[in-house]
Amino acid sequence: MSRPLGVIAATIASAVFITGSQAAATGTATAAQPATTGTITTSGHGWKLTDWLGVYAASPSKTYTITFDTAAMKARYAPYYTEALKQLNGAGLHIKVGGVEPVDISKCGPAYHIQVTERYRPVGTPGWSKGVPCPWQPDGLGRGGLVIYNSEYWTGWPISKAHLTNTIVHEILHAMGLDHPNTDLDGDGSVEPYECVQTSYGNKPIMCSPNGGYQTSNMGKLVGFDINGIKALLANARAQGIS
Repeated sequence: MSRPLGVIAATIASAVFITGSQAAATGTATAAQPATTGTITTSGHGWKLTDWLGVYAASPSKTYTITFDTAAMKARYAPYYTEALKQLNGAGLHIKVGGVEPVDISKCGPAYHIQVTERYRPVGTPGWSKGVPCPWQPDGLGRGGLVIYNSEYWTGWPISKAHLTNTIVHEILHAMGLDHPNTDLDGDGSVEPYECVQTSYGNKPIMCSPNGGYQTSNMGKLVGFDINGIKALLANARAQGIS
């Protein structure tokens, strides 16, 4: 689908890539629902969906394909997805690494393609990348998206291996329909960076803003919270009779 992304361009830096202070509180929220379906759930413990962009479901049967602007970008980024893709497919999503195709960042690409490219500081902030689903889809069903990685990661930007690995996966999950799950855990009235639920081992969702996920050998893998978000995307499709 070639729906223009320009309609949300002005909000990308401040909304899709929300800082901790801008993240919405976590809880169970119900989106506007089609008349003949079950409940659509858009947030839960440690996960949140991009319902405010009109994407809150994922196809249980279609295959999502990650494509790249150049062969060099595929060689650079595809290895980082290996473990995450195993988890996503294990959760019931069909997703794979594809080939090379031109990326026009002003519009959505082919249906069910997550297109990957690079720019220098794509949201204007040092160290930040961006990922966005193609917005306002019928039935909220994600049909692909766009990821623009920050090229400065490869030109001396000080970033740890775990932070880099988790960020590369984090942006793909944005394009699939996962948002930042930051929430006001301490009850001070402010949602802050890194303010996310965590496991008993101290691992925060990989979708935590500005960065979460495993910091050791499991870097690049989804935490259980993130997997539950993916399962919610699939459940929301089935709730609308989409198989």
